[in-house]
Amino acid sequence: MNSADHAAPIGPVLPPSLAGPTPGAPRLLERVRLTIRARHYSPRTEKAYVAWIRRFIFFHGRRHPDELGVPEVSGYLSYLAAQQSVSSSTQTQALAAILFLYRDVLGRNLVGLDDVVRAKRPVRVPLVLARDEVRAILRRISGTPRLMCSLMYGSGLRLLECCRLRVKDVDFDRCEVTVHDGKGRKDRITVLPGRLTAELREQLRRTQKQYLADLDGDAGYVALPYALDRKYPNACREWPWQWFFPAARIHVDPETGQRRRHHVHETILQRAFASAVRAAGLAKPASCHTLRHSFATHLLETGCDIRTIQELLGHSDVSTTMIYTHVLNWGGRGVRSPLDVLT
Repeated sequence: MNSADHAAPIGPVLPPSLAGPTPGAPRLLERVRLTIRARHYSPRTEKAYVAWIRRFIFFHGRRHPDELGVPEVSGYLSYLAAQQSVSSSTQTQALAAILFLYRDVLGRNLVGLDDVVRAKRPVRVPLVLARDEVRAILRRISGTPRLMCSLMYGSGLRLLECCRLRVKDVDFDRCEVTVHDGKGRKDRITVLPGRLTAELREQLRRTQKQYLADLDGDAGYVALPYALDRKYPNACREWPWQWFFPAARIHVDPETGQRRRHHVHETILQRAFASAVRAAGLAKPASCHTLRHSFATHLLETGCDIRTIQELLGHSDVSTTMIYTHVLNWGGRGVRSPLDVLT
């Protein structure tokens, strides 16, 4: 989940009664981690859930959650809203983490949380850039970050979806980009901007050259999702599974000892984009995610059908996509990436 990215730092170390192992049983937070991994939640979700559970325990004087119940959970959530003034999404994430702890780890169902003071959910319209503003920003970014930001705008990708693209996910013949395991663990197909074809092919050639050099240097490994590395032991060194935008440095995985490359870290794009926004003199608090909002809105302005945009964005419900309806819906048309109409 996206709000996991904004979780506060992990708190102090728990006392042995909560964090330490007991004979024949894993520690509580280790049980939480194991349960999360068994359900294939993302590492960011794991980090956020463990952090919220730790804060909840410390809020109640380090008492074991088995000794606590609905009144204590309600009190903590009300405290977050009333005294800490957290946002609605932050409070919802805290609730999700605590409910996960009781339901999936401790085997208890909490009923009766109706009296919780809920943080007010604001109604906001997404920030959208004009086409001239998109052009001005992209002109002030160079190298791989510029190509990746262009792809995010041209295909409606989220930041991490772009960073985590693999070689096999880009189909030049069909002009498609396949997003695997996106938000909500959903796959989808979106449009590949024809204007970026030449640059993406050149990026692929650079990546392949680096990959072949890594193979010669006893490297060339990449992380695989879930248990694919056990099902297909050689896949982690195969070309289709390589990151489309690999990192510049090799690291040694502590568990396997493999010399791997990670994908380009998202902070590189975030810093480049923020610098470009400042250099362009824009007064809007735009971020990389603003490119996704602009993708959807600009498609609507050119007459693209709302349900087609829903599929391209990967929304489960069309009501989520309806927030972009700044113009009338003129019915279905063939999709052309908004990047391709920039001059």
